[in-house]
Formats: sequence, structure tokens, C-alpha cells
Amino acid sequence: MNAHAIVMLRRNFRHIARNPTSVFNAVLMPVVVMLMFVYMLGDAFSVGVDYVDYATPGVLLMAVCYGLGAVATSVNSDLTKGIINRFKVMDVSRGAVLTGHVVASLLTNLIAVAVVVGVAFLLGFSPAAGFLDWLGVVGVVSLLGFAAGWFTVALGLAAKSPETAGLASVPLVMLPFFSSAIVPAEKMGPGLREFAEYQPFTPIIETLRGLLDGAPATGDVLAALAWCTGIAVAGYLWASATFKKRA
Repeated sequence: MNAHAIVMLRRNFRHIARNPTSVFNAVLMPVVVMLMFVYMLGDAFSVGVDYVDYATPGVLLMAVCYGLGAVATSVNSDLTKGIINRFKVMDVSRGAVLTGHVVASLLTNLIAVAVVVGVAFLLGFSPAAGFLDWLGVVGVVSLLGFAAGWFTVALGLAAKSPETAGLASVPLVMLPFFSSAIVPAEKMGPGLREFAEYQPFTPIIETLRGLLDGAPATGDVLAALAWCTGIAVAGYLWASATFKKRA
């Protein structure tokens, strides 16, 4: 990360410190979802293991998604209010402006994930993961956060206003509910089952689930890495093209 990107990252952290609501929402909502499903609905699902062990990987992914609306809104606000054009006059690197948002988003995601893991342990979470498995979990979550960050930055740049930018990220927040996060895909009805099996978040969740069980499946790992890489590349290219066109 170059000096300009570090300055932009520091700027984003100052904004977060002045308005911590975005971090609060990113942390609070996954915790509420976990409490709701584990305490209220967990006994209704037959998944072959303690439900908290099954649900935790999916909620980790949700923790990455819940903070994306604030990222899209922040990026669009910088663009529509002319702040990015001011940075251009100051000869700030174009990439640094976007990279600062992505890295700030990633670090916020890691905070939310850490809180979710802590709550999961309080609820009885008992993973079989070893040290290397936990490193794998951190790596997958970080890669997902990086990919989702770039895609969300692209959404924010493409939107016409901060309000529509926040709404544009809603599908990313909702998509985990139509994956294997809450119940196995095979227990879903026709149509939804196929969608859950082949959408990008399911192999990522199954990879996290396998790592936390200490036995990740190679197929899921490869699919998860492929999806994360593809989303990151698509988001970066889209964001770069939109930035050059609109800034």
C-alpha cells in the first residue's frame, strides 16, 4: 500500500470514529441474527450437529456483508459531493482513494467477525479446527472481505446518489439467506435448492464450515477461492472503469 492509500485509509478511519454507526450496525446485525436463529429457531432445524456449530460459518459471512451498505454510500458521497475531484487537484493517486475504502471495509469486517466468533463461543460453539485451520478461516474471510469491498466500491461509484448506493448493496446482504448459511441446501424446495447450491456464497460458507470442523473439502475450497477471486477482479475492473468515467 503506497503513502497516498495510507492517507486515504486514515481519513476513512477518522470518518468511522466520528460516525461509528456503520461499525455498530455491521457488528450488531450478525449477532442479532445468530441469537435469533440459535435461540429462537435452532431446535426447528435438523442439521446433524449442534445448530450453533452449523450456523456460525454462515453468520461469519453475514458479518462481512452487513457493513457493505455504508461502504457504498461513503464512496458515492465522495464522488457526488466533489471530494474525489478535490483529491485529483491535489494529485492524489486515483487508486489510493478506492483502496482506502476497500481496506477500511476489510478491517471493519474483521472486527465484526471477531465479535461474532466471541458470541458464538458464549453460545456453546465448539469447533474442531486446529491452528492452521483457523489461519485458513482468517484467510478466506479476508479474501471474501477484499472481494466484496471492491464489488461494493464499484456499486457505490455506479449509483446516482448515496441513497441508491446503499440500496444497491441490499442483494449482497440478502444473498446469504438463500445459501447454506441457515439450513443445508438439500433441505430446500425445488428451484431454491438449485439456486442455493450454485450461488457464490454457498461454497464459501461450506469452506468455512469445513475449516472449523478441521476437514475442509478440496472442491469447496477451490470453488470458494475461484468465486472470491472472480468477484474481486470483476469489482476492481468495474470500479476502475467507472471511476475513470465519472471522476
